Amino acid sequence: MHTDLVTRLRAAGSVFAEDEAALLIRAAADDAHLERMTQRRIRGDALEHVVGWTDFCGLRIPLDAGVFVPRRRTEVLARATLDRVRDGDLVVELCCGAAAIGRFLIEHRRIELHAADVVPAAVANARRTLESRATVHEGDLFDALPEALRGRIDVVVANVPYVPTAEIEHLPRDFRDNEPRVALDGGADGLDVLRRLVGVAPAWLRPGASVLVESSLDQAAAAAAVLQDAGFAPRIDIDDELEVAVVSGTLG
Repeated sequence: MHTDLVTRLRAAGSVFAEDEAALLIRAAADDAHLERMTQRRIRGDALEHVVGWTDFCGLRIPLDAGVFVPRRRTEVLARATLDRVRDGDLVVELCCGAAAIGRFLIEHRRIELHAADVVPAAVANARRTLESRATVHEGDLFDALPEALRGRIDVVVANVPYVPTAEIEHLPRDFRDNEPRVALDGGADGLDVLRRLVGVAPAWLRPGASVLVESSLDQAAAAAAVLQDAGFAPRIDIDDELEVAVVSGTLG
């Protein structure tokens, strides 16, 4: 069965057919369940959506179809955020998707956590991920948050969409066909959502608060300039292995 499964997955275009087959077999309740999952994967469903979870910083994050998949590169953003967060902080994860970053933070810090996303499926997923340990809101960026948080936030973390619109069609099929476009499309230069976020962020943050986002390496300098123009002291941290940047800013 394993050899046949690997062959079927490889024929469907899987580069890591052996690894995928092993994961599907471990996740399957029985042979019929394995076959259903295999058919979903062959027709192009993301592997994480098929098995219903993904590993993130050593945590099993539940993942529903139609929700952005948190990937290993975003673990860099999660760990950088953890370094900024202290017990007792008010922390907000915007563009939260499945709220993998928020879940990681509440496993390590005693914080008040709010998360928000504009995609209803992501909001439902985030509520499953965080359970009763945080509050999840539906809406666009800060518009989703209650007014009671205005001026009180210590840290905002957001894996904002940063793929330039023209490059979306060149993304791998798992990204392009399974994840909401709003979670990928960052506008003409990939920075539109970041501009909107930092443009209103100062009204929601306390002095000395931080904003952290993920960026591609070639966008990092421009993203830092966006933060600086909005009144933040910017910083860029590079992970050469994963080829990703964390761009952060501290509000003066």
